[in-house]
Amino acid sequence: MAKRRRNNDGLVFSTNSSMSFDDEIQEEDDSSWTPSDCKLYVSLDRKQRAGKPVTIVEDFNGPASELLQLGKDLKVMCGVGGTVKEGCVLIQGDHRDKVVSRLEKDGYLVKLKGG
Repeated sequence: MAKRRRNNDGLVFSTNSSMSFDDEIQEEDDSSWTPSDCKLYVSLDRKQRAGKPVTIVEDFNGPASELLQLGKDLKVMCGVGGTVKEGCVLIQGDHRDKVVSRLEKDGYLVKLKGG
């Protein structure tokens, strides 16, 4: 899979002599993306979190800016903390029902995952 570079990706210098910065810079066409292009999985996880529940939204395949905005909106809606990490949105607490209804209202295809 080809890596797409953005102007703000943090890459300043490479020791690879055959690397060309101009060849790798590509413009992404985010205007054609719609929420219905994503099939999101919502689950509840307690592992490695001292028994505290965390609602996880996985498999987002849209633009990174949309994922960050989605994470922020879900945290505000639930009134709790959380983060966006490794392409997943983590919301503190068990908020699966709220998250699923909000995502469906926004036009995402949503499936519950796990027990």
